[in-house]
Amino acid sequence: MRSWSIPVGRLFGIEIRIHLTFVFLLVFVWGTEAAVQNASAALRGLALVGIVFGSVVLHELGHALVAQGSGIPAKAIILLPIGGVTILDEAHALPDAIDGWKRDIRIAVAGPLVNLFIAGLSAFVLITAIPGFSLTARPLLHSSALLRSIVWANLYLGLFNLLPAYPMDGGRVLRALFARRVDMVQATQRAVRIGQVFSILMIMVGMLFSMHSETRWDGYWLMMVGFFLSAGAQLEERSAVFQSVLQSVRLEEIMLTDFATLSPADTLEDALEKAVHTLQDDFPVVRGSDMVGVVSRQKILEALRADGNGYVQAVMNRIFEVAAKQESLASAFRKLSARNLSIIPVVDEQNLVGIVTLQNLMHSMSLLAESRKLRREALDS
Repeated sequence: MRSWSIPVGRLFGIEIRIHLTFVFLLVFVWGTEAAVQNASAALRGLALVGIVFGSVVLHELGHALVAQGSGIPAKAIILLPIGGVTILDEAHALPDAIDGWKRDIRIAVAGPLVNLFIAGLSAFVLITAIPGFSLTARPLLHSSALLRSIVWANLYLGLFNLLPAYPMDGGRVLRALFARRVDMVQATQRAVRIGQVFSILMIMVGMLFSMHSETRWDGYWLMMVGFFLSAGAQLEERSAVFQSVLQSVRLEEIMLTDFATLSPADTLEDALEKAVHTLQDDFPVVRGSDMVGVVSRQKILEALRADGNGYVQAVMNRIFEVAAKQESLASAFRKLSARNLSIIPVVDEQNLVGIVTLQNLMHSMSLLAESRKLRREALDS
C-alpha cells in the first residue's frame, strides 16, 4: 500500500498519502464530463474530486483520532477513491480481548459517523441558507451540483462503509464481533468470506449496468469498487495470518546461528572480503565476547568509495537493539521498525547466539506461513 502511494503532508502528526488508484476517480469524473468539453466543466470536475478527497480525509481522520484516543498511535493515512486505510501501530493495542473488540468497533464506526455528521450538517446549512434548495433534485452527485454533492458524497461514503463487507468499516465491526468467540485470524477469514460475496455481487450488478448507456459509468464504478473490495479483503486476510505468526513464533526458531562477525579492528577491505563469502548484508561487530556495534555491507562499500581503506570501528553503528531468543517475532519487528534497523543480535545469558536480519526474517516468515497453511489444510482434509 505504501509503495503505491505518495506523501502529500501531515495532519495532527499523521502522514497523509494518496494511493495511485485515485487516478481512477479522475478518469471517472472525466468520463462523466466528456459530453461537455470546456474549461468551466473541467474546473467543476476538479472541484468534485476535491469534495470526495476532503470527505475521505475527514473519514480517515475520524478513525485515526479515535484510535489515538484509545492508545493506538496512527502512523499514516492512505487515501483511496472508495475510502482509505489508516495504518495503526498495533504494538500498542490493548492486550485484553474484551476491551480489544470494543475498541475495534469504536475505531471502525468513527469514520462513517464523521461522514454522516458532515452530510447532516451541510444539508441543514444549505436548506437554511438557500431558500428553495432541493437535496433530492437530480443529479445528486455531479460536478454540475457541487453544493448538493457535498451532502451526497458524505452520505454515500458513510453508508457504503457501513456495509458488512470486509475490509469496509461495517466488515471490521463484523470481524470484531466474531473475535469475541474465535481468534483474530478465524474472525478475519469469516469476515473476508462475507466481503467476497458483496464484491462479487457488486461486480455482477456493475456488469449489468455497464450494458446500458444511461448507467454505463455507474456500472464501471461498481465493478471497480467490487474489485477493490475483493483485493483488499485478500490482503487483509494475509496480514492477519502474518500477525498471528509474528506473535506465536520465537526468535530461536528462525534466527541465523551460522553467521559471520567482524572486529572493530578489521580493515574495511578485510571486512568486504568476508562479506563476499557470505550471504549476509549486515554484520555484528564483536570485541572479545562483547558486542560493540553493527555494520552493513552497503556501509562498508560507501566508506571505501568515499574515504578509501579504514577500520570497521569508524563506520559501525553503535546504536543497536538486542533480543532474547525467547522473544516473539512481533517483538523483533517492533525493535527493527522503532529505529529503522536491519539486524537484531539474539542473545542468551548475555552471549551472542544468533542474528535476525530483515532479509532472513521475510524469507522465514513466508516459509512459516506456508507451512502452517499446509498443516491446516491437512487437518481439514
